[in-house]
Amino acid sequence: MKDYEIIVIGGGHAGIEAALASARLKKKTLLLTLSISNIGKMPCNPSVGGPAKGIVVREIDALGGQMPITADRTALQFKMLNSAKGPGVRALRVQSDKLAYSEMMQDVCLHQDNLTVLEAMAVHLDTENNRVTGVTLTDGSRITSEIVILTTGTYMAGVNMISDEVKEGGPDLEKTTPDLSASLREAGLRTFRLKTGTPPRVLTSSIDFSKTSLEPGTDAFLRFSETTRSILPFEKQVPCYMTHTTAETHEIIMKNLNRSSMYSGVVKGVGPRYCPSIEDKLVRFADKPRHLLFLEPESLRMDTTYVQGFSTSLPRDVQEAMTHTLPGFEHCIIKKYAYAIEYDAVDPIQMKPSLESKIIENLFTAGQVNGTSGYEEAAGQGILAGINAARKLDGKAPLVFRRDESYLGVLIDDLTTKGTAEPYRLLTSRAEFRLLLRHDNAQERLIEYGYETGLVSEERFNEYLQKMEQLNGIKQKLEDTGFLLDDPKTKEYLESVGYSSDEHRGVSGIDLLKRPGVTSEGLLECIGETADHELLEKVDIDIKYSGYIAKAKREANKLAQMEQQVLGTDFDYDQVDNLSLEGRQKLMKFKPATMGQASRISGVNPADLAVLAIAIRQGKGKKA
Repeated sequence: MKDYEIIVIGGGHAGIEAALASARLKKKTLLLTLSISNIGKMPCNPSVGGPAKGIVVREIDALGGQMPITADRTALQFKMLNSAKGPGVRALRVQSDKLAYSEMMQDVCLHQDNLTVLEAMAVHLDTENNRVTGVTLTDGSRITSEIVILTTGTYMAGVNMISDEVKEGGPDLEKTTPDLSASLREAGLRTFRLKTGTPPRVLTSSIDFSKTSLEPGTDAFLRFSETTRSILPFEKQVPCYMTHTTAETHEIIMKNLNRSSMYSGVVKGVGPRYCPSIEDKLVRFADKPRHLLFLEPESLRMDTTYVQGFSTSLPRDVQEAMTHTLPGFEHCIIKKYAYAIEYDAVDPIQMKPSLESKIIENLFTAGQVNGTSGYEEAAGQGILAGINAARKLDGKAPLVFRRDESYLGVLIDDLTTKGTAEPYRLLTSRAEFRLLLRHDNAQERLIEYGYETGLVSEERFNEYLQKMEQLNGIKQKLEDTGFLLDDPKTKEYLESVGYSSDEHRGVSGIDLLKRPGVTSEGLLECIGETADHELLEKVDIDIKYSGYIAKAKREANKLAQMEQQVLGTDFDYDQVDNLSLEGRQKLMKFKPATMGQASRISGVNPADLAVLAIAIRQGKGKKA
């Protein structure tokens, strides 16, 4: 008998969600972490959410995950981004108290039924006949399991770099091991080197904020989790600020460019395109006279500010000089110098859409080890890896999302279909159906999956059903009510939002709501009624964008039909005549699970897809 059903390696954001999901699904789970005090650590930004990422956190909540609950509970500031733009790009971001966040995650993990937390380092993935059997620890002891979920983040063969100063270690020079990734390669997995980095942390008390601009939060009840009933009052929320680089900053950096780890040849891995170091920004965007920097508090118990956008691997003396050229930072004290980190990641092309390895059965991977960047992408992969590991043990089909169902579906499809050569970051532009994947409808899209898997309680699911009933009731009320244009209250309201009319006729609330500026809340007030503000905002979005949403759904249905045409990872392309040479090579390399995935592989042309469709109908491709 195995020691555990599931072992999760790594206590970062992916590992937490994977371990909690499997344990809450009643699987005997072990979470291996190098340090219990580092569970839930935020080694980079002290924040959760942002463009696309914030919607991922909402999706994690709809599936029954922990990140949204903890983010709400430990937030210092709530801000809705892109609020002046369309609903498809709006996203919540919270400034987190990094100490409180980590402590809450530790407490949740340590008190979760079916979950054992052990401080230990796994140095070898144990396999037999290309199937996981467990792990070996540094002392040579073995722990057996049915499934292993690898969520090592940036800790595999980690190397810290400040200029030409290179030291082995994970974030903040914590313990790292080259042995674990070596054992993955021995087992047949491809790994590659990636690079990321962090900016300096500066003593908050040494910054002159009068020379910076205030970046307040949003004065509204905002939350990631539908279970959150209260948040930190707006008047008690902690402000962020913004400053910028100067010509002097740029001059210092460019004069010392050859001393950067990146430009001196020390860095071997590929860095993040969408979160580059400041020296990389100056090289790539030489025409820009300045770059904006966001100043983020790290914790109520820390006198430190995170200088977002100022990541670097330049030496300490240069960091001192360039930091002091920033407005408000003339006399600042650097508490912690910036550094770059390089680490081993697993080529995600080797993963199925369920996040199980195509090469080693019962090995799942999630988070930065899959080539992604960001806490939110990691947590999203983690909860799905935990769910799918538990489902495999139960003999159930994996939970896999389409691209029109969730940002998690976009993320995992991109990784497993296209792969990545650099740290992958979710962007709204990656989602072709982003109008369907909104902040406001995450629960509507995914909570039934969360309920079906067992992570969302019946009580919460029933609350959701009641909410949907109320939502539909409001829409029906607006549909059935004819608003007289010359009614004093209606006339006054419509004039207040820019419409005037002397007509004596009735117009349905739904038709009025389609006019810019008109809101369901305003219309209901005209007839002396009211409803939950959050529900009314959702009614506005559903009605005002109904035509665009319907069009997006039609396009999504076409894609869904292709996703239903299963190829499978063992499809024999040698049985299919008339495939192009490149198409055949790419299909054999990436092994798409469906025709939909095949259509998104560069080099697979429409003619190849037509040939494949015929082959499927003829029953070809099945291995003997």
